[in-house]
Amino acid sequence: MNIKDLKHFFKEHLVPKKYYKIGKEHKNRICLIKSTDGWDIFFKDDKEKVGTQHYSDESSACVAMMNEIRKLMESANGLTWARR
Repeated sequence: MNIKDLKHFFKEHLVPKKYYKIGKEHKNRICLIKSTDGWDIFFKDDKEKVGTQHYSDESSACVAMMNEIRKLMESANGLTWARR
């Protein structure tokens, strides 16, 4: 899975964009960005990154991001998709 696949997956599964940001940081969203030595996933609050997870490859980061969003949607809406 890559970034393009992840974006398509989120669109296909009607994930609200207010939950995530791919490619840059955005306040109050789960973010996925490319770092100097891999990929980082974190929640961005008003001032800092919270719960940063680092991955060396794009595919692992995308799958992890998908799982984080799945957990968020299940918690917030009671709806989700099956685990991959």
